[in-house]
Amino acid sequence: MPDQPQDFGQELRRRRMAARWSLEQLGQRVHYSKGQLSKVERGLKRPTPELARLCDTQLKADGALAELVPVVRSRPPLARPVHDDEVWLMQLGKDGSSSFRPVTRRGVMAAGAASVLTMRAGDPPPQSSVEDVEESAETVVDASRLMFDQFRRFGQASGPAGVLPPLIAQTHSLEQLALRTGPRTRRSLLVLASRYAEYAGWMAQEGGDDAAALWWTERAVQLANAGQDTGLAMYAHVRGSLISLYRGDVTQAVQLATRALESTAPPRVRGLAAQHLAQSKAVEGDYDACMRSLDRARELLARDAADPGQPVLGASHVPDVVSMFTGWCLYDLGRPGQAAESLDIEIRRIPEHALRTRARYGVRRALAHAAAGDVDQACEVASGLLPSVRLIRSATVRADLRRLSHTLGRHARHASVRALTPELTSALTLHTAS
Repeated sequence: MPDQPQDFGQELRRRRMAARWSLEQLGQRVHYSKGQLSKVERGLKRPTPELARLCDTQLKADGALAELVPVVRSRPPLARPVHDDEVWLMQLGKDGSSSFRPVTRRGVMAAGAASVLTMRAGDPPPQSSVEDVEESAETVVDASRLMFDQFRRFGQASGPAGVLPPLIAQTHSLEQLALRTGPRTRRSLLVLASRYAEYAGWMAQEGGDDAAALWWTERAVQLANAGQDTGLAMYAHVRGSLISLYRGDVTQAVQLATRALESTAPPRVRGLAAQHLAQSKAVEGDYDACMRSLDRARELLARDAADPGQPVLGASHVPDVVSMFTGWCLYDLGRPGQAAESLDIEIRRIPEHALRTRARYGVRRALAHAAAGDVDQACEVASGLLPSVRLIRSATVRADLRRLSHTLGRHARHASVRALTPELTSALTLHTAS
């Protein structure tokens, strides 16, 4: 919108003058320089949503300033994935890269049989009795359940490219075994396969492939429905809400989260939906709606009666996920000081081995300290996280790392920032190259 900078600048100046603050006084509160704010007020510099929310909070504008600088969708919306009559193709490179794509059988035939590598392990196994198959399947369920916990632990300490291929292979194996077994264990196999597929979707998103993330989430729902776990159906909307939020489509994120929250899904799925709705409302600058959604999330998650024999949906290494999300939301609401206090407390409770989780919330913690003007603390936190950030190669962490770099750029002459900048730039360059 071409008039946006001028409209925001005029309204910012009007409210600043009404509060009887100088540019310097406002700058001290939002940690921007007098010169930067002057350019924004005169329409010479485009305001960011973060600056708008900071000014909104300090001037008690109740969202009026934030509404003038809405979050702009960064990428086009994703098409709904198609699963009809598909073949899975996975490619592993010697450089550690990997790719996955579903294609239709017709597409495979059109491309030619030479494009598909078929591996056979000798003759097919002899026919077994129903009892033998059932007993074997039960053993696979128990072993695969233990493996899933290990995959999650592995995913905490490695990049998505390292954990995604075996997740895909295990999902396929469980699904195929379910087709050959009896009803006694078929449901357990399909439900467990759905959890593998759900985690594959999360790893795909961490790898920066939103389309694959949505595909695997939809696949997880299909497998869960086949296993009579209909409560997972709305979880696709929960994951889609988060993907939309990271793509800058806040309207779509709100719609999907609301649909899941107002459904008859189990309390945990609805609680996770309430969390993502709170995030979306925070990005919109609606403090009251955000806090109401967080309260709803806490109430719903407290009612969760999940099967202890099944993997937990959502974050599994955060002791108090609602309190952690509260800190996350407070930053987006333009209250970085409060966000930093909350995140300081909650991050100490994350297990040391959960490197991905610590990096994910730790970078946001550093960002909160930086936006609150505590530059030394922000740099100290970020410096301790960068080795883990390089290791896990997370697209979602990278997005916040860019924001941190931009925020610290306002303090480029600060000694801590000068010391951190080469290391921070190196981490961002590594992510870009990968």
